[in-house]
Amino acid sequence: MNQKLLIASNNSGKLEEITDLLKSLKIQVLIPKDIGLDLDVVESGASYIENARLKALAFCEASGLPSLADDTGLEVAALDGAPGLHSKRYTPDVHATDADRRKLLLANLADKPRPWKARFVCAVALAVPDGPLIDYQAHCDGEIVAVERGVRGFGYDHVFLFPELEKTMSELLLVEKNRISHRAKAVQGILSYLESL
Repeated sequence: MNQKLLIASNNSGKLEEITDLLKSLKIQVLIPKDIGLDLDVVESGASYIENARLKALAFCEASGLPSLADDTGLEVAALDGAPGLHSKRYTPDVHATDADRRKLLLANLADKPRPWKARFVCAVALAVPDGPLIDYQAHCDGEIVAVERGVRGFGYDHVFLFPELEKTMSELLLVEKNRISHRAKAVQGILSYLESL
């Protein structure tokens, strides 16, 4: 197991999910703190793919390791696709928490007719030193619920419902989430490239 792969994220929830998704690979999966890397990349891209590429390339350049990044957003139909690319920066307060962002989302939806159809979108990018830049985008559909449910996950998971399961993303076990989530589908889309490392 000589090949190493760096997960280009400082989000503990993402790190847990992606590490779990890659556990079948014969690759040593590292997170930034494993190599003493403290890097925050400005997400200035015009799409999820562009942001994922920016992060993958920055972490690859800083570490010299193959680096896997993702960019994710929640798109709500009743809000014309918002918060979308700005899901993490949905509130003007730079110190806002996930709970603050969920509270604002529900406030903005309060006068909209239900159901509040939504989808999570995830783009992943893999940057390899002196190699190609690989990317893939996927999504999963659901709807927003008016009352938070569940204790797992992060971000908007507590209000994103899978109607067919009658569970929010936050009510799913990690093994369940990693079968059907947007991030799981996106990572699976580049799994063959990862296996070839």
